[in-house]
Amino acid sequence: MQRSMIRPGNHVIKSYEAYSDMLFRIAMVHLGRRQDAEEAVQDTFIKLMEKAPDFNDAEHQKAWLIRVLTNTCKTMLGRGWRKREVKLDGADALVADSPMDLALLQLVLALPVKLKTVIHLYYYEDYPVQEISSILQISESAVKMRLQRGRQLLKLELEGAETE
Repeated sequence: MQRSMIRPGNHVIKSYEAYSDMLFRIAMVHLGRRQDAEEAVQDTFIKLMEKAPDFNDAEHQKAWLIRVLTNTCKTMLGRGWRKREVKLDGADALVADSPMDLALLQLVLALPVKLKTVIHLYYYEDYPVQEISSILQISESAVKMRLQRGRQLLKLELEGAETE
């Protein structure tokens, strides 16, 4: 059986140009490896082409893409062949202007998935709590709690690093 080639429409190309860098950064936070992050972003845009949902506006589309990407990352993390450790062989692609930024990024990547997702969306992508809640389909109080727990863990790690 031969599948016909799907050619991306102009809207998919524009979406890719607008959101691919942001989606890649989010995937790197989840997966920690460049190849896996690229695969997750690719799978997300394939789903966009296949499903071709109607969006109310650009923010609705952006939220849909982030949700699909996070679900794809969770699926990839759940695969039996993939170890559950985070490797930083592509972290330089994320925002790390200084060694201190890279060290902080490594600490964020070491957080549990639930915590690093909200930390990344809040601090690196500048999403407010309400939008994170909508994107991840969890309550605002859950977002706030995850942010608080993530900050606490980061604070403990940073204080531990200072005493060494």
